[in-house]
Amino acid sequence: MSSGYRFYERASKAYYSHPHLSKLLVVSTISGGGLLAFSESSPLRSTYAADVGDIKKKKVVVLGTGWAGTSFLKSLKDPSYEVQVVSPRNYFAFTPLLPSVTNGTVEARSIVEPIRSIVKKKKFDVQFREAECYKIDTQNKKVYCKSTQESNLGGSEEFTVDYDYLVIAMGARSNTFNTPGVVEHAHFLKEIEDARRIRRTVIDCFERAGLPSVSEEERKKILHFVVVGGGPTGVEFAAELHDFVIEDLAKLYPTLKEHVKITLLEAGDHILNMFDKRITQFAEDKFQRDGINLKVGSMVTKVSETEISTKERDTGKTVSIPYGMVVWSTGIGTRPVVTDFMKQIGQTNRRVLATDEWLRVEGCDSIYALGDCATINQRKVMEDISAIFNKADKNNTGRLKVDDFKEVINDICERYPQVEIHLKRKQLRNFVHLLKNSQGEDELDIEKFKLALTEVDTQMKNLPATAQVAAQQGAYLAECFNRMKICETYPEGPLRFRGTGRHRFHPFRYKHLGQFAPLGGEQTAAELPGDWVSIGHSTQWLWYSVYASKLVSWRTRVLVVSDWGRRFIFGRDSSRI
Repeated sequence: MSSGYRFYERASKAYYSHPHLSKLLVVSTISGGGLLAFSESSPLRSTYAADVGDIKKKKVVVLGTGWAGTSFLKSLKDPSYEVQVVSPRNYFAFTPLLPSVTNGTVEARSIVEPIRSIVKKKKFDVQFREAECYKIDTQNKKVYCKSTQESNLGGSEEFTVDYDYLVIAMGARSNTFNTPGVVEHAHFLKEIEDARRIRRTVIDCFERAGLPSVSEEERKKILHFVVVGGGPTGVEFAAELHDFVIEDLAKLYPTLKEHVKITLLEAGDHILNMFDKRITQFAEDKFQRDGINLKVGSMVTKVSETEISTKERDTGKTVSIPYGMVVWSTGIGTRPVVTDFMKQIGQTNRRVLATDEWLRVEGCDSIYALGDCATINQRKVMEDISAIFNKADKNNTGRLKVDDFKEVINDICERYPQVEIHLKRKQLRNFVHLLKNSQGEDELDIEKFKLALTEVDTQMKNLPATAQVAAQQGAYLAECFNRMKICETYPEGPLRFRGTGRHRFHPFRYKHLGQFAPLGGEQTAAELPGDWVSIGHSTQWLWYSVYASKLVSWRTRVLVVSDWGRRFIFGRDSSRI
């Protein structure tokens, strides 16, 4: 960074920290020197803001108002962009509380915030269009959209939006694995509408089972609730449904309590298999105590209007289970528009969009993808190992002492996160210790260097499709956009091992802040940083605190906390509304 630039930065900060000044400071640097000039001015106005009005603003189009898109919009501060948001939903929903909406613990409106209320706080204009993107044209940099309003309002309007930068944050849909009958007969839990539909169906099942003309066998079928998928969402919904039945509905429908059955189907060996084994064991034991029928090793093969068919892994037999309601929660799938876009850019035979470590879609310099619709395609160390060695071998001797790598250690660990994971697994302090530990020598040639790093790429891991990851990606990309201009001149990222100079930005690094698994009965399991596991009633209060703090506005915080208080005092609402 030049001395002139640093002087300009310090002078600007000093000047703008005193808003009462009425003169405009102009700094011009010539050959490392400085020329100061003052001129009379009306109320203080930033020279940066003045420049913004004189240049053509870059058009940024954001597709989606989920965790990634909303986080990006909230963190974007640079007014030099013209921002347009396109989404079929004009609100942001706090999806971790969707299971609570299904049973009335929390009302649907309490966990949503209109997207216009979020962007109106920005110091620059952000346009929102309630529409659905159905095509992305990379050649002409256009996005094709159609409105999602009801047809009685005049039909579906179609329009196009031009972009300079495109941010794809469209999320994902539920993955049915092409299982017959799932789309037609099962409920999903991805959207606010899904949660409301489940709530109505639960009440409908109880009301129908209470009719005098219904037989005993039919009553048992109607009140059999099946949850497919033993991940966090499926487990939490099963626990919430059990609490709803035991604590509220049993009092209103006392003759039906004994007929209620909840079954959780999981194709794997255990539920919550992404959690610590202690949490998995506790959850399975608690479900058994609560009377929730847990069936692991059961793969669903078909869903009909009245039965769900499963193939038992242990016996190989197909079992048919009558049900009243099925909730499908088995992972995520790609949206059709994203699938078409992947074909267009040559990313076929992939589950989701592939991006680099800067969240840029591979093969598209001006398109970024965040959240559940994308995954970071981490670069392997072994692909660049010769370039890394040559970067450290400044004298081109073909041999290096281990200490010669010290200048590029930080860049290696930042560019290839699998190195850091490998160091932790091997309980080594740093990269130098890895080389010394592997060879026992102080000098390496390229072949010994390759041998030392052969295991590193096995530690590469894909990020989980969670709200936490999406929110961090949105905030990271917004910060990159905020610093776009300065980093074009003064790159701050790691060294380019293939080529010269540095990358513009530091690559995205996910920081895991822990995860919760509510298990019902005011008990929650938590896996927190530092391999700390907490289970029980105290963890439930931690869950309340964390979720309340993460809500998007004070309005939603007040509403959700009041909903929790209402539930403690009056119980859950069992109306069909």
